[in-house]
Amino acid sequence: MGQPVASRGRTATPTVGKAMLNKYARAFFTRVLTPFAAFLIRRGVSPDTVTLIGTAGVVAGALVFYPMGEFFWGTVVITLFVFSDLLDGNMARQLGRSSRWGAFLDSTLDRVADGAIFGGFALWYAAGGDDTVLCAVSIFCLASGQVVSYTKARGESIGLPVAVNGLVERAERLVISLVAAGLAGLHAFGVPGIQYLLPVALWIVAVGSLVTLVQRVVTVRREAAEADAVAGDAAAADEEDGGDGTVADRSGSRGSEAAK
Repeated sequence: MGQPVASRGRTATPTVGKAMLNKYARAFFTRVLTPFAAFLIRRGVSPDTVTLIGTAGVVAGALVFYPMGEFFWGTVVITLFVFSDLLDGNMARQLGRSSRWGAFLDSTLDRVADGAIFGGFALWYAAGGDDTVLCAVSIFCLASGQVVSYTKARGESIGLPVAVNGLVERAERLVISLVAAGLAGLHAFGVPGIQYLLPVALWIVAVGSLVTLVQRVVTVRREAAEADAVAGDAAAADEEDGGDGTVADRSGSRGSEAAK
């Protein structure tokens, strides 16, 4: 949720579409949110507070409205609070507080928000929606999203760059799911057939998350093998240098003894 720190290693190169979306969307929302961020700063509100409030709003919108089948209003509430994801980062940049704590809090609460959204879908299909298959798909979206994020974090924690984005990242999961849920909610206002958008979106997210997980696991395996090979070559070189040095020292010492 927007409080960046310097990352280690190489970063994955985004696709052209993602790069353009990130560039223009971020620039637009930065212009829109900067005055409001400055206002909050003047009132003594911290970026961490905005992060916490934003996550609480997303969780409330997802777990109050979605289990009741109120997808339109639930999505409206969630979308309003999702903007805190950009607002807290804007505030942090204005304050010059790009901290490790902020990045950690941000990533942790992102997982909480994601879990609430897909958990809300699962609760609906387990009860009022009466569809065990879609309930299972929602749970799979929840779990796979967490694991996809974990693979990158774990790979980076052991010193690997994990230079891959994957087919469906967090932004894509949220956009696909929330847009579909919001539109599906229009069925309550008399729009026919639109309620099927959400099941289709959940299947897309589930398959895309699985593909992304495989992409990241394969990438980590390749990078780990490369890193281990480099480390092995370096160790062998060090051992060889140490052996030569030892021989040189011994012969030098013998020469000294002969001189005596």
